[in-house]
Amino acid sequence: MYILWTIMIGLLIGIVARYLMPGRDTMGILFTTLLGIGGALIAQFLGQAAHLYLPGEPAGFIASVLGAMLILWFGRMMNRGSVV
Repeated sequence: MYILWTIMIGLLIGIVARYLMPGRDTMGILFTTLLGIGGALIAQFLGQAAHLYLPGEPAGFIASVLGAMLILWFGRMMNRGSVV
């Protein structure tokens, strides 16, 4: 049940992050879900490093969306340098 809950919240975070970031991203539902889950992991890691979260404490929704937006931004910067 925990994994299903993680997937659903990850999808919601990924959708919100993609909506808030300007520009077009061509990714499906799977990568949107992975984006949201990755954003939550990034937010948790950075929050623990800044002593905002205790070890084992999950990141908040807004921090997770910001983490997903950071992943989107980084991906766009990496893609900008490639020759297409």
